[in-house]
Amino acid sequence: MTQQNMKPFDLLTRVENGAPMGDVLRQFWLPALLSSELAERDGAPLRLRILGEDLVAFRDTKGRVGILEAYCPHKLAPLFFGRNEECGLRCVYHGWKFDVTGECVDMPNIVPPDNFDQIKKRLSVTGYETREAAGIVWVYMGPKGEVPELPQMEWMTLPPGHVHVSRWLHRSNWVQGLEGEIDTSHISFLHSSAESKIVPDLIRLAKDGAPKITIRDTDYGFVYGARRYEDETSFYWRVTQWMLPMWSAIPPRSITTPIFTGRGWVPIDDYLTTAFAYRYRLDRPFTPQEIADIERGDAFPPRMARGTFALPHGYVIDTFLPAANKENDYLIDREFQKKGNFTGIWGVNEQDRALQEYAVSADGGRPGIVDRAREHLVASDAPTAMARTKLIQLARAIAKGEKPIAPGRPASYAVRAISRVSPHAELDDLLREHGHEMVVPPPADAPAE
Repeated sequence: MTQQNMKPFDLLTRVENGAPMGDVLRQFWLPALLSSELAERDGAPLRLRILGEDLVAFRDTKGRVGILEAYCPHKLAPLFFGRNEECGLRCVYHGWKFDVTGECVDMPNIVPPDNFDQIKKRLSVTGYETREAAGIVWVYMGPKGEVPELPQMEWMTLPPGHVHVSRWLHRSNWVQGLEGEIDTSHISFLHSSAESKIVPDLIRLAKDGAPKITIRDTDYGFVYGARRYEDETSFYWRVTQWMLPMWSAIPPRSITTPIFTGRGWVPIDDYLTTAFAYRYRLDRPFTPQEIADIERGDAFPPRMARGTFALPHGYVIDTFLPAANKENDYLIDREFQKKGNFTGIWGVNEQDRALQEYAVSADGGRPGIVDRAREHLVASDAPTAMARTKLIQLARAIAKGEKPIAPGRPASYAVRAISRVSPHAELDDLLREHGHEMVVPPPADAPAE
């Protein structure tokens, strides 16, 4: 599908089969899976699908991670069933073996064997660059020889105990999840509960569902401030970062607790997404009880279990399946809804998915991509409109052969989100006083620019 015959919203959402937005995402490092899922050298492979490509991941004898196309080029047998041994993944059908780069290193059934060096290169499989940081295996699926550095988001540089990462299956197009991240108005409604009347930071959100939004463009994406009424002399500000191509840095829920969070949204294909969440604190490591509280599932990640999901075309992926889902109506409790919970759905992520995964089909076919032509956006949707515009412009620019700026400026991702009560009525005044708190200080040994 080419740019010329795509509608703007198709250009935004479609990532498969050479779609321009797929080319955009291939310019960036993408999170692929958690390092803990491949904890064992020479352990079992893992099945993935990213940007419409069936993939298999494995950790080899030396601890390196390979992410390869999923099928052996001989007779297209699935490499997931292969033997992970001696620095390579060996197909069990006829013994062909591939290393972490995708190069074929053994073809024991060829005759005569002296032909091996002549044919192995053309019979290798696609293998992608990988790196590990912050408990995540990252993959770069872009042009060979143009591999950028990993983005320098603050949580990627901290000691392991300070960071919690997770992933799960989000059954909608990737843009739906992305847009939920930068929609501050919905917090005042969808996520309100009985606690919203007694917890100070929740009271602030609940009492003003029409915040004033101000956006400032940046090389890495944009930053926006949402101003809510606090009292006669001050405002409650939440300042959010949005980083290309699909990362958020969300303001702390509490203005006094230094816990930072955010999410990233990686397309499995046009209709499904792998969502990643990070949470970190600077002052100390998380305690075991805090980790248990995070994994309880009332926010991000949701309640879930590791499992498999069969895709419509037949490939099976290994993922984390949310316990509350379409099939059980997200465990909605109508009595709970009557007694103060706005939705009757328990967890924050579960509330989000209940609304985002029930997307009105844009093409009358498989659900998952919302029909944006039927929407009616309002002033509080300004960040959504901005993100759409930037992504579509980027897709058009890359289709013309232009290179995006953001991947080549990894240090620009070293930013934080903040929440503050302030007398300032305008974002620029707030940033003049608190902007330094949103820029992560470079490490002491960082080279001068």
